[in-house]
Amino acid sequence: MEINIIACVLIAIIALTIGIVATMIVQRNMASSRANAIIDEARNEAEVIKKNKLLEAREEELKIVGEAEKQANQRMQKIQQSESRIKQRELQLNQQQSENQRARNENEQTKAKLNDRLAAAEARQNELDALRLHAQEELERVSGLSSEEAKEKLIESLKDEAKTAAQSYINDIMDEAKLTANKEAKRIVVQSIQRVATETAIENSVTVFQIDSDEIKGRIIGREGRNIRALEAATGIEIIVDDTPEAIVLSGFDPVRREIARLALHQLVTDGRIHPARIEEVVAKVRRQVEEEIIETGKRTAIDLGIHGLHPELVRLVGKMKYRSSYGQNLLQHSRETANLCAVMASELGLNPKKARRAGLLHDIGKVPDEEPELPHALLGMKLAEKYKEKPEICNAIGAHHDEVEMSSLLAPIVQVCDAISGARPGARREMVEAYIKRLNDLEQLALSYPGVIKTYAIQAGRELRVIVGADKIDDIETEKLSAEIAKRIQDEMTYPGQVKITVIRETRSVSFAK
Repeated sequence: MEINIIACVLIAIIALTIGIVATMIVQRNMASSRANAIIDEARNEAEVIKKNKLLEAREEELKIVGEAEKQANQRMQKIQQSESRIKQRELQLNQQQSENQRARNENEQTKAKLNDRLAAAEARQNELDALRLHAQEELERVSGLSSEEAKEKLIESLKDEAKTAAQSYINDIMDEAKLTANKEAKRIVVQSIQRVATETAIENSVTVFQIDSDEIKGRIIGREGRNIRALEAATGIEIIVDDTPEAIVLSGFDPVRREIARLALHQLVTDGRIHPARIEEVVAKVRRQVEEEIIETGKRTAIDLGIHGLHPELVRLVGKMKYRSSYGQNLLQHSRETANLCAVMASELGLNPKKARRAGLLHDIGKVPDEEPELPHALLGMKLAEKYKEKPEICNAIGAHHDEVEMSSLLAPIVQVCDAISGARPGARREMVEAYIKRLNDLEQLALSYPGVIKTYAIQAGRELRVIVGADKIDDIETEKLSAEIAKRIQDEMTYPGQVKITVIRETRSVSFAK
């Protein structure tokens, strides 16, 4: 029975194996048919792709052929145009050659005619020479004088007339030269002034400190005046407390000290603690602040003007100019203005504007030294510039801007002219009324000292002097000499800003009355 069971199991296993094999055979056949179908489908797609690619290649080929034909046509058109231009040029050259040949023929004909005329002119000249010689002999016979004697008499008779004509000719040439030079100089100066913005500032020797109420005046004065005495001793400024409402006057000729006093008063009044010890502390603190501000002002000025490499001491002196004035004109503002004018004028003349700007800024540093030596400010400024390693042309321009030393570079006259422009413009500097009136009187009296002068008038704030002369005492030529002599004498003997124009007027009047 066990054998039967084993046999059944084996038969089942064999049957199962046969079924699996049969299934695998069937699946294999199905996969083979499916693969054949996929291969056939891929072949069909490949054929389609191949046909599409062939069509695309054909279209691309046609496109390339079309582009090549188009380019060939364009080149052919260009070649044809070039050939037409060449033919046209050949025609023009042929015409030009024909015209040149015709011109040469005409020139030869003209030359022949000129030769004929020249020969005729020479013959005519010979005839004229013979006639002139005959006429000269006839004149000598009639007058009883030889040609040399006649020449001497003619020269003598025309000598005075020749001198007058020569003087007039010289005056005309000089006037024309002066006009041209003055015109060019005025153009450069006016253009320089127009390109530089200027400010008019007049400084005084007093500063007014505003306060909120008059009660603060008593606190500033202190018990028995000890606070105000401590302030005056610490600052070196006279403090005037009077009946002026809500104002205290700080008087002193040193603007730095006035500024220190003003700032110290401001801090003391704001803080409220006013006593001698506090005053000394605040004044010392403000003095340090002002020194720092001076250095900062010098650095900012150098940066604004594009000037680099200045010695720190020169930077401090430039900043110190802010608190100095010259005839009421702020010195720093004047130096900045002069520096800008120098740069513009140097660029107009083809020189280095940076050097000119540097020389213009430093030209008045001799007015703000820490010590006061017995030297003109131009020479002192030159020595300071040399001490702090400035270039020789800069030092010479500083020292020569008031003619204390000889000018050795073109920067020197530029600095001198720009300094005069900045200081002489109307409103830049304050002038005392007495000195102003005296200068006008001196101008008029100087012109009246010449013989033949009837009246003189100083007009335009002393910038023009009009001189009226007698027509019966001075002629027209002498008026020119008189104006030149007066101008030279004014230039040598007087001090004045800018320039003075001298106008000499000579006129003849004839007056009659009908009764």
